[in-house]
Amino acid sequence: MRAFRAAVEAGDLGAVEALLAEDVVFTSPVAFTPYAGKAITAAVLRAVSQVFEDFRYDRELTGADGRDHALVFTARVGERKLTGCDFIHLNGDGLIDELTVMVRPLSGAQALAAAMGERFEEIVKDAQTRAA
Repeated sequence: MRAFRAAVEAGDLGAVEALLAEDVVFTSPVAFTPYAGKAITAAVLRAVSQVFEDFRYDRELTGADGRDHALVFTARVGERKLTGCDFIHLNGDGLIDELTVMVRPLSGAQALAAAMGERFEEIVKDAQTRAA
C-alpha cells in the first residue's frame, strides 16, 4: 500500500494512524496474541519506529484485488540486522483492518522482542491515553 509505505518512510506517524481502521487487528512477530484496535496498534507502531534503525522498504507486492499488500523491509535493532514483511489487508473503505508483521532471523526477532518488551508499559499507557 503506497500511502502506508510513504507515511512510514516519511516518519509521519499521524498519517500512518489515519490509515488504520478502528477495528484493525495487529499481529506482532514477537507476541502470541494479536492486538485489536486502532489505539494499541498505533502505539505499537510508534514504539517500533523508535526501535528500528536503518529501516527501509525494499519491495512492494499487491494482490490481484488491490486489498492485500506485502511490504518487504530491512532494519536493524541494535547490532542485529533483520528482514521483515508487513502484510496489509484493506477493508471496504480502504483502511487497514489487518496488519501482520513477520521478521527473520531469530536473533533479529529476539532483539526486537527485547527492545519492545522494555517499552511495553509505555506502549499500553500511550494507547490508553489516546483512546480516552
